[in-house]
Amino acid sequence: MHPNEQTLTRFYTAFAALDADTMASCYADDAIFDDPAFSLKGRREVGGMWQMLCAATRGKGRQDWRLEFSDIRADAATGHAHWEAHYRFSVTKRLVHNIIEADFTFTPEGLIASHKDSFDFWRWSRQALGMGGWVLGWAPFFNKQVRTQTRTALAKYLADKP
Repeated sequence: MHPNEQTLTRFYTAFAALDADTMASCYADDAIFDDPAFSLKGRREVGGMWQMLCAATRGKGRQDWRLEFSDIRADAATGHAHWEAHYRFSVTKRLVHNIIEADFTFTPEGLIASHKDSFDFWRWSRQALGMGGWVLGWAPFFNKQVRTQTRTALAKYLADKP
C-alpha cells in the first residue's frame, strides 16, 4: 500500500470514529478543501470544518452516524476515495445518506494538499432540507446561499475556538 493510501485510510478511519483531530493532522498547513457546501483554505479552516461537523454529530445524532469508505487509491501525487455518510442533519434532524467521490493531491511529505469532494447537491438538499431542498436544491443561487451559511457557521465556530 502506498503511504498516501495509508494517509487516506487513516483519515477515513478517523472520520468514521468522528476523530476530527486525527483528520486535521492529515492535511498540510496550506491545504485547500472544496465541496458543494464549503470552499476552505488552510489547516485551521479545513480542520475547523471537520471539528464543527464531528462535534455536531457527536452532540446530536451519534446513534445515526455511519461512514463507509472504499476504492482508496493513491500514488505520490494524487489520490481518490469513495465514501458514504449516513447521518442526521443537525439543522432539520432529517436523515441523510450522502454518496461522495473524493479527489486529493499530496505534498512530498505525504500530507493532503488539496481535497475535493463531489456529490449530487440536489439529492443531498432533498434529504437534508425536505421540500425546500426539493424545490430549490437544483438552483445555483440556492447552492450559493448554502455556501454562505456554512461559511458563516464555520467563522462563528472558529471565533469561539482559542
